[in-house]
Amino acid sequence: MTLLGAVTRRRSYPRVTADAPSHDELLPLIEAAATAPDHASLQPWRIIELRGDARSRLGDALVDASGLLGEDAERLAAKPLRAPLLLAIVAVRKPSFKVHEWEQDAAAAGIAHLLALLLDDAGWGVMWRTGGHTRSDAVRRMHKLADNEELLGWLYVGGKLESSKPDARKNLDVSAMITSL
Repeated sequence: MTLLGAVTRRRSYPRVTADAPSHDELLPLIEAAATAPDHASLQPWRIIELRGDARSRLGDALVDASGLLGEDAERLAAKPLRAPLLLAIVAVRKPSFKVHEWEQDAAAAGIAHLLALLLDDAGWGVMWRTGGHTRSDAVRRMHKLADNEELLGWLYVGGKLESSKPDARKNLDVSAMITSL
């Protein structure tokens, strides 16, 4: 399959099985994703693996950030349990007179996007998730982020369900999104 075909067929998988790639299986995919454009080769990103109890701790941090109680809190706490592996995508902002923070964030987002494509190509179901509490103090503490780091979101990763159809892709009129000067 061509790269165009792989990108075109990629879909988000909101529901996945309990299977997940191992740490060692992730390494070559992350290495390939690290070829994303990176102004001045700052490598302004890192990835945090959340498996097992770490996902529950994230759920607790989300609840703490939300202030929700009862059933609403339970539903929010369960969200990180939707996939066996969450990959937190962290922008690591480094001092640079030439590369602004937003460019470093864009480089980290590029890693996340390529990694999602590579995971999909390797047969894994993937969905990039964010939310209103992504940058809350409780979630920052749970991820042990440094002052120069920002969480961009999580790739939820698991096995593709045979019975689950990924989100349908709407056809876009991209010609309306391209302009010339």
